[in-house]
Amino acid sequence: MIDDLYSARILGLVANMPRAGRLAAPDASAEKTAKLCGSRIVVDVTVRDGKVADFAQDVAACALGQASAAILGAQVVGADLSEIELARDALRAMLKSGGPPPEGRFAELAVLEPVKDYPARHASTLLAFEATVEAVRMATGDTQTRTSRAGAA
Repeated sequence: MIDDLYSARILGLVANMPRAGRLAAPDASAEKTAKLCGSRIVVDVTVRDGKVADFAQDVAACALGQASAAILGAQVVGADLSEIELARDALRAMLKSGGPPPEGRFAELAVLEPVKDYPARHASTLLAFEATVEAVRMATGDTQTRTSRAGAA
């Protein structure tokens, strides 16, 4: 079972983190920490016409948090807030209640389905999406509060 959790595909994502680092002049930044394990992610975004135009991330997380961040980093440019929120919500549902994997540009998150059996890893797996939703909200001036409870774990 642990081999499913740390599959070659997940470890490959970790080894090739896209958009690592920080942006020189982001429109907004957000930092999230998983209280249980201490994983931390800082994301920077630039938003144009309601879509992510540039993105960078500083990831200090477990392999599962890094894998999720890698998928996000590879696909987030061009996404709008609602698309990122839908992916975050689908990922949370997949982990916590056995929902189907996210669809569309973030469909690769299906590789993290085995994490559902490890509740202590849910928060770190959701971290990159939580931080990105917050940063895009700040960048677009969206004051709605539709964050999940990933950081509360």
